[in-house]
Amino acid sequence: MRLLLLAFILGAYSTVANANCGGKFDDFVTTLKQEAQTMGHHKNLVDNFFFDVKQNPKVLKADQNQNILQQDFIKFSQSLISDYRISHAKINAIKYKSIFSRIEKEFGIPNGVLLAFWAFETDFGVNQGNFNTLNSLLTLAHDCRRPKLFRPQIFAALTLFKQNQFDPLHTKGAWAGEIGMIQMLPADIIRNGTDGDGDGVVDLQNSVPDTLITGAKMLSTLGWQANAPWLQEILIPKNLDWNKTGLYNSMPLSAWKALGVEARSGELFEGPTQASVLLPVGRNGPAFLTYPNFDVYLKWNQSLVYVTTAAYFASYLNGSPIYNSNTPDVGLNEYEMRVLQKKLVTRGHDVGKIDGILGAKTRSAVQREQLLLKMPADAWPTPELLNRL
Repeated sequence: MRLLLLAFILGAYSTVANANCGGKFDDFVTTLKQEAQTMGHHKNLVDNFFFDVKQNPKVLKADQNQNILQQDFIKFSQSLISDYRISHAKINAIKYKSIFSRIEKEFGIPNGVLLAFWAFETDFGVNQGNFNTLNSLLTLAHDCRRPKLFRPQIFAALTLFKQNQFDPLHTKGAWAGEIGMIQMLPADIIRNGTDGDGDGVVDLQNSVPDTLITGAKMLSTLGWQANAPWLQEILIPKNLDWNKTGLYNSMPLSAWKALGVEARSGELFEGPTQASVLLPVGRNGPAFLTYPNFDVYLKWNQSLVYVTTAAYFASYLNGSPIYNSNTPDVGLNEYEMRVLQKKLVTRGHDVGKIDGILGAKTRSAVQREQLLLKMPADAWPTPELLNRL
């Protein structure tokens, strides 16, 4: 399965964030070539890099067909966390024990965190994608939907080409331009790429040590707090003030304890850590405390259902039990979710794109409307809420 790695654009590549897009594709490429030369790249290098590039309509189709992200947490997590991924995570944890020990010592990141990403992105390197990376980046940058994300990646790929780390004709990966076992965009490879096996080359397609240590460095760069929690399943009292829940509402761990929040397994983490209560499918489903490291997940990938699943799977691989299988209230289908988002927009809420996906902004808007309607403000949209709106 492929999920778009929405990594932040860092460093010098942000300077081209407002560049043009659209128009004739050949003219678009010509403009890119001219811009590359103004950056100081030699004309012959630029010509070789852009030789025989073309649009790929399959990339646009994939970009516009991410329906799996419209599933709720229960369905999504059950589809991603397979027996294959569980068993191979355990096998790889043992096989690469020395690498994971090195990562935990240097970065303070437990092995489950990287194992979960490695599993979800490429099934531990088995399915890295067969799209020409440069053509994917060009197609998506030209499309005008997200040029601020993809256009800088073209110039990052050019830099990698200059360093003999990218082949315009043969480098392949995911439809969205990510490369390697944990699917990283070119700019992130430049910033975080690490030679983990000591052979003098950063090879994220074939070297497991390079891949895992590069992934750990990226998490650290995004702000991972060493040896700190990220997600923990909890038990919550039925009389909890639901308006205090949600990712945008954070309180000291001591305050949650005072309200009756308990760990479902073991004890709540110690310390003055801030935390939020996340109810992925409402107050009647599984409940989690999210810690500051959970924000790093949202910098790695902006899909809330994806990062919640990745964070949960990481905790499961590190010893947490299977989450509570309570029966949540019935939610909305894709069409109903789009209708809800439109209604929320007319009421002045910013929900981002009308896409049928229950993201953080939509959840926050739902919670505010639930509060106004004197409904349990657990940020989980139901048919009852839709009807009342």
